[in-house]
Amino acid sequence: MNKVAFITGASRGIGREAALAFARAGFDLAISARTVDEGEQHDHALRDAAGEPLAGSLNSTAAAIRALGRRVLVVPMDLLDSASALAACAQVIAEYGRIDVLINNAIYQGRDLNSTFLDLQPQTLERVFQGYMLTPFLLTRAVAEQMLAQGGGVVINVTSGAGESDPPVAADKGGWGYAYGAGKAAVSRLSGVLAVELGERGICAYTLNPGVVSTEALKATIGDKGVIALRAGIAPPQVPAEVMLWLATSPEAPRYQRRTVAAQVIALEEGIVADWRERQA
Repeated sequence: MNKVAFITGASRGIGREAALAFARAGFDLAISARTVDEGEQHDHALRDAAGEPLAGSLNSTAAAIRALGRRVLVVPMDLLDSASALAACAQVIAEYGRIDVLINNAIYQGRDLNSTFLDLQPQTLERVFQGYMLTPFLLTRAVAEQMLAQGGGVVINVTSGAGESDPPVAADKGGWGYAYGAGKAAVSRLSGVLAVELGERGICAYTLNPGVVSTEALKATIGDKGVIALRAGIAPPQVPAEVMLWLATSPEAPRYQRRTVAAQVIALEEGIVADWRERQA
C-alpha cells in the first residue's frame, strides 16, 4: 500500500511543489485549497498587478501529479470554513483509508493581513484566528487521530519568521503587521505540543520556516522589483518542498523536532538540494 500525503494550499507555490515532490517519491496525494479551477474569484484573495486572480489551481496541480503516475484526490477546502476542513479530512480517509503525512501549508492571505496596528480591524483578527489557529487545529486533530489508529505519521506545520521575531520595519513600509505575526506565532507552537504529547505514540511533528520563497503570492505582495531586490536571499519553492519530503522520510529527521527548521539552511547542511544561490546571482 502506498503512503498518502495530504497537503493543504496546494494550488500553487510551495504547496504545489511539495505535492509534486511527494508524488515523485512514490506517495499518493490528497491536495486542498480554495481554487479548484484557474481564474476562480474568492473573497480575501491576493491578486496580481493587473487585479486578476493568481495563476494556479488544484486541478492543474492534480494533472501534474497524474502525469507522474500517482493517484491524487482533489478536496476543496477553505480555512475560513472549519466544516470544509473536517469534510476534506473525511474524504481523504474514505478514499485512501490512511494519511501518513499532513502538511499544513495553506494560510489566510487577505490584503488586510498586514494592516498597521492602528488600522487593524477586529474582523481581520477573527479571520486570522479562524484561518491560522482554529481550522488548522481541527484538521490536525482529526488527522492525528487517524494517524494514531494506524500506528503513526508525520505532521509538518509551515511557519514564518514573522511568527518568531519582530518586523524589521513597520507594516506600511514592507514589514509584517500584528495580525500575520500573531497568526504565524500560533502555527509555530503546534508541532512542539504534538511531539511532546504524541511522540511516544508514533507522531513526528515539525515546524518549518521556508524563508523568502519566489512564489506567486510573494510577487503579488512585494512586486517584481521587490523580488529582484531580494534575489540573493530568495529560494525557489522546490527548496522547501524537498526539505518537507526529507523531513517526512529521512531516518535522520526526528532530531529536528521541537525547534523551528530553517528550510534553506537545512537544505544545504543536509545536502537535500544543490546550492541554488549562485544560479540566481
